[in-house]
Amino acid sequence: MSQPESTPFHPLGYALMAILLWSSLATLGTYTQRLPPFLVTAIALAIGGLLSVRHIAQWRVPTSTLITGLAGIFGYHCLLFTAFRTAPPLEANLLNYLWPLLIVLLSPVFKLGKLRWQHLCASALGFAGAALIVTQGQLRLPDSLPSGYLFAMAAALTWACYSLQTRKLPHFPNAAVGGFCMGSAVLAAGCHLWFEPRVVPNGSEWLALIAMGVGPLGLSFFCWNLAMKHADPRQVGALSYLTPLLSTLMLTLSGLSSMTPSSWLAAVLILGGAILGSLAGRK
Repeated sequence: MSQPESTPFHPLGYALMAILLWSSLATLGTYTQRLPPFLVTAIALAIGGLLSVRHIAQWRVPTSTLITGLAGIFGYHCLLFTAFRTAPPLEANLLNYLWPLLIVLLSPVFKLGKLRWQHLCASALGFAGAALIVTQGQLRLPDSLPSGYLFAMAAALTWACYSLQTRKLPHFPNAAVGGFCMGSAVLAAGCHLWFEPRVVPNGSEWLALIAMGVGPLGLSFFCWNLAMKHADPRQVGALSYLTPLLSTLMLTLSGLSSMTPSSWLAAVLILGGAILGSLAGRK
């Protein structure tokens, strides 16, 4: 089991930093829409891995830890991309946002605290807000459910289990997350070469890829690892529903989207859930 490390900030601060960075992914992604998703992931994760390359000696971790890291970072993205290819993107994205709820619900399974009514209510409010902001109230389920829905739910379960399992692993330095990113980049590059057409990024796309690698597919994973090691996962799960809200706000500020009445209602639900979850006790 991971041993405590001294951190200069409150653990929930690292979670909020990761959430803020992930919220920028949709905006940055608009500049890389021409590129195949595994290529984008491979390049961005490789850049993210380089953030800790000066501590490359700390990338050496037990095999079980490495497998967990690769399964979490690469496995999540692989399943999510498969979901987007085999199911309507809107519904797949909504099912993907089950991961914060699963972090809360699975915390007792990983022996990381008992559930209280505040945690359950906060998660319910958060998911309701996420559903509203992702679908804009236009969700229509098909007569037969695409297989992609299963991949989306598997992606959510994978990220939730990875996040909780990092708390149970033998201690490993935070710099080792760079090794997880680099290993995942290699696997993503293999998927690109195997499944996707060859495309060379242009100048503006390279700038977006660098920003992705430094932020939402790089530094965010280091912050998330610290948050999951030290913060109450039930509180982190409730706060994580800020991701779709902040993502929409960033798109709005960038002129790529706009806040609608349903978006503002979603904001109230998500913020209410985040506040309730953060105030819930740790017992």
